[in-house]
Amino acid sequence: MGNQMDKLSHLSYAEVPTVDPNGADAEDAPRLGVSYIFSNDDDDDDHHHHPEDGCAIDGTAKDPNPEEKRYNQRDEVECAVYHRDECIYERGAGRAGREVSSPENLLNKCKAGDLVEFVATAQLPHWAVYVGDFQVVHLHRAEVKNGFLTDAGQGRRCRIVNDLYRWRALAPDMVVQNAMEQVGLKDRGLSWRNSECFAAWCRFGKRELKTGGEIRIGKQPYRLKVALSDKQSHVLEFQSLEDAIMEKRRNDQLGRAAVLQELATHFSSVEEIKSD
Repeated sequence: MGNQMDKLSHLSYAEVPTVDPNGADAEDAPRLGVSYIFSNDDDDDDHHHHPEDGCAIDGTAKDPNPEEKRYNQRDEVECAVYHRDECIYERGAGRAGREVSSPENLLNKCKAGDLVEFVATAQLPHWAVYVGDFQVVHLHRAEVKNGFLTDAGQGRRCRIVNDLYRWRALAPDMVVQNAMEQVGLKDRGLSWRNSECFAAWCRFGKRELKTGGEIRIGKQPYRLKVALSDKQSHVLEFQSLEDAIMEKRRNDQLGRAAVLQELATHFSSVEEIKSD
């Protein structure tokens, strides 16, 4: 092809409908093409605390103590989110700050206004805003709560993730103010579908991170580019940033090996349909 940069395997959604063209997109409707399903609050937050959710993704019983199962950073999905041609989010290999640590160790590094990501194998990442004095504000179980950093992750390891989103951050005192002013909001009063959208909104103030923050008019200006290898990527298109983040988070939960397997299965089924 002559282009030595990235070879993209691009799924055409003109052929595979993924959303209602009128924008009346049912929250729990399955999206075809890569078989992903969105829920209203995909967090989280404590999958290992819900008694009805005692299974890992593959259906096996979950480890009762998530701390015992080390988080494997090599299984992280490398991806980027674009709005038209602008990269607004990137999680790549070898980026600074990828190392995870215990919440106790992270306290020495945190500054007010920092974004903290809690991670564990086969769980959705949980995000929080550090507001100082060992405290964070986070969206947890459909409520914005204020608590200690060491409690918020419920045994998960964590890291500072200020650099994943490419926007210019607000001043630290404004980030803290944004977070603190939402404490106590719950259920129908919430404007965010998950903890990541909430925490990123506090730091960057972008309305696109809020539910209903963008008008869906049939266009798909957002692209989620998932790295399959050094030279090959898979691209998905979305009407809103919120939808792109939901799919990115689903991939985060699955892990790289499972995402690659899922895409391989999808592409082989597409090839079968074409050959028929």
